[in-house]
Amino acid sequence: MSVAAGAILLAGRIVFAFFFAMAGWRHLVGGAQMTGYARSVGFPAPALAAWPAGIWLLAAAVSVGAGIWADIGALMLIAFLAPAAVWFHAFWKVPEDQAQMQTQLFFRNLTFIGACIVLFAVFAGLGEAIRYAVTSALIELT
Repeated sequence: MSVAAGAILLAGRIVFAFFFAMAGWRHLVGGAQMTGYARSVGFPAPALAAWPAGIWLLAAAVSVGAGIWADIGALMLIAFLAPAAVWFHAFWKVPEDQAQMQTQLFFRNLTFIGACIVLFAVFAGLGEAIRYAVTSALIELT
């Protein structure tokens, strides 16, 4: 990987990870709200929506942004986004006045899942060739 390509990938990783770091922070500081919302949509373990989800998101964001087993960080984000899309943004279950917002949030999560799949393939496919990462990928797709 060239220096320029590595720098561009690093910038993209940092911007991408910042979104999830901020989401993680919101889960930590807004724990009561997160738990209440999880309870209102019938999530089976609403307490997980507060600080456990926040720690998970922060760890995944640091992993992707800093390049610390970033392949695993991308998979961690998928593991968060998939159930979040289905449980918390179920546009097919909400009243019509809420459907547009929940549809947008559902497809935002789906888009992020696609981006995480791409990031996973990049990290696991390039391995030690990734520049500006603390570690190489834990999983190799070579």
